Amino acid sequence: MAKVKSIYQCQECGATSSQWAGQCPGCQAWNTLVESVQAPEPVKGRPGGYAGAIPERSKLSAIKPERLARLGSGYSEFDRVLGGGFVPGSVILLGGAPGAGKSTLLLQVTTLLSEQRPCLYVTGEESLEQIALRAHRLGLNGDQLECVSETRVEAIAAMVEQVKPALLVVDSVQVMQVESLSGAPGSVGQVRESAAQLTRLAKATGVIVLLVGHVTKEGALAGPKVLEHIIDASLLLEGDSGGRFRTLRAHKNRFGSVGELGVFAMTETGLREVKNPSAIFLSRPESVAPGSSVICTWEGTRPLLVEVQALVDSSLGGSPKRIAVGLDGQRLAMLLAILHRHGHVQLGDQDVFVNAVGGVKVTETGADLGLLLACVSSFRGKTIPKDWVIFGEVGLSGEVRPVASGQERIREAAKHGFKKAIVPSANAPKQAVSGIEVCRVERISQVLELFDES
Repeated sequence: MAKVKSIYQCQECGATSSQWAGQCPGCQAWNTLVESVQAPEPVKGRPGGYAGAIPERSKLSAIKPERLARLGSGYSEFDRVLGGGFVPGSVILLGGAPGAGKSTLLLQVTTLLSEQRPCLYVTGEESLEQIALRAHRLGLNGDQLECVSETRVEAIAAMVEQVKPALLVVDSVQVMQVESLSGAPGSVGQVRESAAQLTRLAKATGVIVLLVGHVTKEGALAGPKVLEHIIDASLLLEGDSGGRFRTLRAHKNRFGSVGELGVFAMTETGLREVKNPSAIFLSRPESVAPGSSVICTWEGTRPLLVEVQALVDSSLGGSPKRIAVGLDGQRLAMLLAILHRHGHVQLGDQDVFVNAVGGVKVTETGADLGLLLACVSSFRGKTIPKDWVIFGEVGLSGEVRPVASGQERIREAAKHGFKKAIVPSANAPKQAVSGIEVCRVERISQVLELFDES
């Protein structure tokens, strides 16, 4: 079989070159040449050169959608992020920083599923002895799991035809290569073509394909952006390698929501599910220092209680710092401006540091009110009562706007023993919630008055 020729095409102007160069010969742009497969000469006869049979068309109303039965992973937190389990024929990309636990999690899932359905674990970065050593350390039963060390996509496809697994794990897509394509493993062309062939394999055979991907220094999935369009779901396992907890979040999911969050704890026997994430993010000391508040954020289909800490200190330089860990830094700067304009609290000459405890990332606007109150608490040196929970979005005119699922958040706070909830007026329940007092607020000034009176 003849080798497929590869060319290098500029992503800016479309110019092509037979070899890679740092600068495009056409538009003189830097680092824009990307390896791709050279298209064959079109066959004359029809527009576009297509010489095959024209596929039959169908009316949309005549197509009967089949409800495919999902395959559970054996871990409810993993299934929650996937939207209820694996969909047959789907392609899932799991990314994460080195040491996050990607291989550990997938080895646990495959060994558990292999007891019910055939599974195939393909490793290209580690030897089979290393995989066996990890399974022994974690205490996993690998009697039914098929493992192989291989990097050629064509050989993997042949093994899938032979084994007919329900789940195929490829660790990792950056070391896979297509024999008919020139280029080193890990190059843009090899990664893109390998993912494309594995995707076609999944759709043709119905096997679930789990690809392991690397991440860049910025924390995004490495590889060409076209991978995000090919795959069905993109998951990211986050967490400090020295920390205990890991969070699994979907950035793309064709078969479920992208707002779900799965929480795992790294132990000596592998990753273990955290059924009640609010409990781990609320491990507060008996005496709470100023600058600490508890917010109730919403992750997918469940509320999550998170402690937010703020440190406000006099700035020694000419440019005050605004640093946010686990929160949006740009939104922090905007909220401080709102606090100055409508709350009359001047923090322009202060360094402000905020942190979401536990390593969780808060992405929704319901944390605005609790974040501002934590900053005021640190600035004034006054402690927020330990039994307060706060949530609400803050608008540019100083109003406190409602957020989604307000009553569910209040019930979650009451379940964990909180006695007072500071919530937007529109989120206040019509009927009282047992064990908790609900305080309605409409503007920042009302929140500051409640804090001064506490």
